[in-house]
This record gives sequence, C-alpha cells and structure tokens, in this order.
Amino acid sequence: MTQQPGLDGVLGVEHIEAGPDKVVARFTIGEQHLQPFGIPHGGVYCSVHESTASSAAYIWLQERDPESVVVGTNNICDFLRQAKLGDVIDVTATPIQRGRTQQLWRVESHDQDGRLIAQGQVRLANIKPR
Repeated sequence: MTQQPGLDGVLGVEHIEAGPDKVVARFTIGEQHLQPFGIPHGGVYCSVHESTASSAAYIWLQERDPESVVVGTNNICDFLRQAKLGDVIDVTATPIQRGRTQQLWRVESHDQDGRLIAQGQVRLANIKPR
C-alpha cells in the first residue's frame, strides 16, 4: 500500500505528476490486482482512471472555485491489451472539455514499454457541497 488515502492506497497507486492540465499516476500489477483467473481485473483500471481524472479535475476546479468539488458521473473504460504480474502501469488523465458544470477527461494506461493497455473517458460534475 502507498500513503495515498482510500482505494488508491489499497491499489498501490502513486501520483507522479499532478497539475490542472494533466495528472499521471503509477502502480505495479500485483496479486491484489488479479481476478480469479490470474489476469488483472478490469475494475482496477476503471478505478484508477476515475481517481486520476478526478484528481486532475479537482486541481483545475480549485483554481477557479475553491468551494467546489468534483464527482464522477460516467466512466467508460476499454481494455486493449492484457498486462501481467509485475508490469508497471502509468495512467495519464488529460482534459477533453472543462466547463462551469462538468468536465470530460481522457485517460490512458500504458505499460512500462509504452503499450496502450486501457483507455477511456471520465465525466465529472462540478458541484458546491451543501
């Protein structure tokens, strides 16, 4: 586990780069990421994609409206290539659209050889907590 709170910590995700226009996270495929058949569980990619996009969206939104937060409203993830135990996965979130009420982020997961493993989009709502 890492020092990251919540599910990112359980999954061993570390943030490599964090800014309003891009967030890069990294994790290494371990036993905790595998489904019963011995291959990485697709839900791991979905989860890391959402948290990476959420981090980026939040950083961007805080510069504009420090009282607001972001919440995920849609997460689409395509699994393109199977990673294996020990592979290092870099997850990069970049903006497609950022507006007053919602944001859309592109997220890609590449292995240590630069091969695209999974890709998707995460839509987030900008909200003010009550």
